[in-house]
Amino acid sequence: MAQVMAVSFERYGRLYYLDPGPRSYAVGDRVLVPTESGPEVAECVWAPEWVDDAETGFVDLPVCAGLASAADLERDAANRRRRAEAKLVAKRLIKKNELPMKVVAVDYVDAGGEFDQLIVIYFTAPHRVDFRTLVGDLARTLRARIDLRQIGARDSARLVGGLGNCGRDLCCATFLKDFEPVSLRMAKVQDLPPNPLKISGACGRLMCCLKYEHPLYVEFAREAPALGSTVTTDEGDGVVVGHSVPSDSVVVRLSASGATTSCSRASVCGSRAAYDAKAESADSPISRLRSRRRR
Repeated sequence: MAQVMAVSFERYGRLYYLDPGPRSYAVGDRVLVPTESGPEVAECVWAPEWVDDAETGFVDLPVCAGLASAADLERDAANRRRRAEAKLVAKRLIKKNELPMKVVAVDYVDAGGEFDQLIVIYFTAPHRVDFRTLVGDLARTLRARIDLRQIGARDSARLVGGLGNCGRDLCCATFLKDFEPVSLRMAKVQDLPPNPLKISGACGRLMCCLKYEHPLYVEFAREAPALGSTVTTDEGDGVVVGHSVPSDSVVVRLSASGATTSCSRASVCGSRAAYDAKAESADSPISRLRSRRRR
């Protein structure tokens, strides 16, 4: 067992997990998170609690550096103003140089000296861009070292954030660490329309959640009776006319009444052919029951 807490650098942003150490924190506390460029201020969004580190994978987490002081909060506010200023200047200079670039996010690293300031600008572009002139203009205007980094559509959605088709915060902006390949075949297995507008996320690519549910649909298709199969339910024999994978059930039209009913996959006896084959076995309870009835 280990104690774990979650923090976020931005409101409704991606979660980062920490070891709280010997101290206790509450939701809303501003804490210091150790980073490569020094401790940064973040907000506690999940109070420390005990979890099973073997099952959850919370192993070797960085230790929280404590509560943020007034000086830390002032420095964080100054860095936020510096990032906002750099973003406005970058947009203005990109428009001036007529470059096909879109600024997504800005990161600011201050090592303490005038020439130790680094501004990292993340941008998207339809193709490779010659931004050598832009780098010089940014360096002279912002009086800092400039690092321009081109990112893809998925990384752009992760940095910007937003809401998905489900109405919840984007997975990539909250908990998703790595992007796994998603194919159109996964959408077909889940019986979704092959319309990119309906199965694409905020980034314009196929939704990452298709990958989450794909193994469930594959397992269901392997074990559940196919459409048109004759099955036996608690209400009588019927034909499978639909599947409901999220509820792990099948829709059956009863042969006697013609009504439809929803049955759990576990309660369905299987195909009629398999049922009859099992019934013909001499040692089966069904066969013995039939023999008694014939007598």
